[in-house]
Amino acid sequence: MEGLLLLASWISKAGGFIRGGVLEKKSLVSGVSSPAPWFLDLIGSQPVASGVSVTPETAMRSAAVRCAVQAIAEAVGQLPVIVYSRDPAGAKERDTSHPLYEILHDAPNTWQSASSFKEQVTRDALLHGNGYGYISRAFDGRPIELQRLDPRSVTVDQDDFGAPLYFISTQAGRRQLDRGSILHISAPSLDGVSGASPVILAKETIGVLIALEAHTARLFGNGARPSLAVLLDEDPGEGALEKIVASWKAAHGGSRQGGTAVLQGVKAIESLTMNSVDSQLLQIWAYLISDIARVFRVPPVLLMDYSRQTWANAEFGGQQFLTYTLARWLKAWEGEIRLKLFAPDERQSSFAEFLIDDLLRADFGARAESYAKLISARVLSPNEARAMENRAPYAGGDQFMNPNTTSNTTPAPRQIEAPQ
Repeated sequence: MEGLLLLASWISKAGGFIRGGVLEKKSLVSGVSSPAPWFLDLIGSQPVASGVSVTPETAMRSAAVRCAVQAIAEAVGQLPVIVYSRDPAGAKERDTSHPLYEILHDAPNTWQSASSFKEQVTRDALLHGNGYGYISRAFDGRPIELQRLDPRSVTVDQDDFGAPLYFISTQAGRRQLDRGSILHISAPSLDGVSGASPVILAKETIGVLIALEAHTARLFGNGARPSLAVLLDEDPGEGALEKIVASWKAAHGGSRQGGTAVLQGVKAIESLTMNSVDSQLLQIWAYLISDIARVFRVPPVLLMDYSRQTWANAEFGGQQFLTYTLARWLKAWEGEIRLKLFAPDERQSSFAEFLIDDLLRADFGARAESYAKLISARVLSPNEARAMENRAPYAGGDQFMNPNTTSNTTPAPRQIEAPQ
């Protein structure tokens, strides 16, 4: 609290914000008990009707929000990015010799794996609305390293033509960054330039969930609701109340639960039951989990809600997650990679894509049946199918043949009888 007061005092003396390089004068006097909106925006807090503060940090303490965010971020992180080259006929082939292959597929820098970098930047975009990576380049302009930037230190403005302007705040001050050096993964927003945080947009839903979790913790952790109420016959004298409590504990404390208590001066004992709101706590909780799934467009089953999961729709749920949730984030990554990492003269011949085969990987029986059909239709060769299963090729396996209509035996020559 003292830190917030000092910060408010400092801002009041400063007399303005710097936005886009222009000093904007505002009324910067704000109390802490009833803070002004600008002060809440500055410290990254959003008040809600439930009375709790919703920030990316507090939201991630909620199990449902954390599960939804991690479902998307971890999926993006685990899918490999492959650099391909396209031949004149239009066919694509892995290009492991391309300078970007190691950066995108293996390690973007010397202390992070590609999986960790993609997961972290995607998580930033889901929580803060924007995820940033700084592109370090060699003297010839070739990308040599990617580094994550803290989204709280980067601001995005627009020039007169609507193009983004990136500014970073450090201990040395605020400076502008080159647009081509920022890998920007943004959440959907109205202006399409700076992403809008799903956490802030859905602050009321998340706030209710946080308040419900806190209420439940108090209810069961601290014994907030007693099971019985003891009604006294009259105002007890000095020390009488302590004697009644001691008598009750003597009859029901520890291993003596269930015994008969004879309490002097007690008029009646009433049992307390949960009211209608408390008894529907699980239903309210389930509804909020479904609402969190709507916010992040994640199937409820990925939030560990199996109430409507069946064997019939299990596989469809994975396809739904890929089509309606992941596809948008994967395309955002691929678009930024193409725009910021590939030179304009190589975009027609080289590109990068996420390999989603592992995400759609079915059970072995279904895969074997699929491979058999593709080989029979001469869409795949046997060696191509073996490569998908990480198996070594065999001689003759590159031929496109239908094994159901091809025989390896040479038919015996027909005997033509001489005419009689």
